[in-house]
Amino acid sequence: MGGRRHGKERRIIPAFGGRIGRVSIHLYNTASHSLEPFVPVRPGAVGIYVCGATVQGAPHIGHMRSAVVFDQLRRWLTYRGFDVTLVRNVTDIDDKILTKSVEEGRQWWAHAYHYEQQFTAAYDAMGVLRPTYEPRATGHVTEMVALIERLIASGHAYAATDGSGDVYFDSASWPEYGALTHQRLEDMSDAGDAPLRGKKDPRDFALWKGHKDTDPESASWTTPWGRGRPGWHLECSAMATRYLGSEFDIHGGGLDLRFPHHENELAQSNAAGDRFARVWMHSGLLNIGGDKMSKSRGNSVFAHELFDRFDPIVVRLFLSTAHYRSVLEYSPESVERQQVAHERFAGFLSRAREALGDDAPPVPEAAAGYADRVAEVPADFAAAMDDDLSIPIALSVAFGTLSEGNKLLDAGVAGPGAAEARAALVTLVAQLELMLDVLGVNPSARAAGASGADAAQAALDVLVKELATERLAAKKEKDWATADAIRDRLTAAGIVLEDTPDGFRYQLRD
Repeated sequence: MGGRRHGKERRIIPAFGGRIGRVSIHLYNTASHSLEPFVPVRPGAVGIYVCGATVQGAPHIGHMRSAVVFDQLRRWLTYRGFDVTLVRNVTDIDDKILTKSVEEGRQWWAHAYHYEQQFTAAYDAMGVLRPTYEPRATGHVTEMVALIERLIASGHAYAATDGSGDVYFDSASWPEYGALTHQRLEDMSDAGDAPLRGKKDPRDFALWKGHKDTDPESASWTTPWGRGRPGWHLECSAMATRYLGSEFDIHGGGLDLRFPHHENELAQSNAAGDRFARVWMHSGLLNIGGDKMSKSRGNSVFAHELFDRFDPIVVRLFLSTAHYRSVLEYSPESVERQQVAHERFAGFLSRAREALGDDAPPVPEAAAGYADRVAEVPADFAAAMDDDLSIPIALSVAFGTLSEGNKLLDAGVAGPGAAEARAALVTLVAQLELMLDVLGVNPSARAAGASGADAAQAALDVLVKELATERLAAKKEKDWATADAIRDRLTAAGIVLEDTPDGFRYQLRD
């Protein structure tokens, strides 16, 4: 299983000539703890590697935040005229995958693929563009073994002394270990009295894990050090350089990956002679009740459950309400507030396009590099996005444009003497849809993409959601007669409604 290429081969040619040369994008680099001007390795092109899912279980909304952040970065760089290659890996072999596959009664590879599909479905629902390449760890063992051999040859790795087949990175051999998180090796925990188990130093980390008798034989590969499987940190170093080269532009992921995962990636890659990523970007955590959302804490809000209650585009809008490096606090009420905002955008654009008819501008497409656009985004929006993706500020510009557009519509854009107002409305619609598309929340893009069965499903979702919301409100008021009547209407139409702790879900009766 190698990397999957999504989409057509393309070379994006900057519209409105020379835009890249005038652009000054600044991004916060975790490694330097500072805002830096973005200078790509290759002029006009950007290579991004994002740590994807370890597919042990269903995706929660915290996973979706990271995916949305780097999708918005990609869309903005595309708008700015760069040819973007985005690689997002899938970790499909891991201790937790082996354990949970047994618990759920599947072969480990079937378990990994089952949840990989759930992640893909969630990404698609939220409008996250497919990555250029989506490599799986199990498809890149050859590259991982070659990287280990380079590290051993250069004196930065060693085979375990206990005959386990493990291979470790020698942290003390690399003076720059800790550079990403600004730590010194001597200040890092030495794990106290924990057994070394073949390590020279407790702070050394696994590059390769020897096969254990309790593991499936199929979850191992033959190497010079015996059968085994890759260490988590090694996977990303091997896959990033395989698809983006020994030096590339941006490495991204959630803040919780900064240490030890990204620290270890940087150390082993640099020690092997690769310059690796120029810029390290980390999205902030998603909290619930003041605590980090995670599966280990048991406080996860799973994506499919949230999508049963809220339109995914509304969830995405909620995820855009805080700066990407900030902590974002989740609550159902905070998502509900974005429902109103989404309806304002959708309502205006629907009315405006109806008023303009054939004069309405084409719907912008990130996948096409926004090549057909007839306007540029407002300068204030561009300035906010260039300033380390300051999306809350960019959203405020979009709301300002919405207000201007509503005033134009209210004043009228038909009849004699309205040509100037009509032309202004065309520009405003084009600008607003460009802004919303860069953020991935453009209602017109969804409407343009829906057809046939998709359009019917979207319409059904809206109708059922409206009735189910009315029923929940009736139950809250203890109006049982109204609640039962709504359920009966849905049942008569062949729709089975199921209450959940977070709202409801529905399915069509067989």
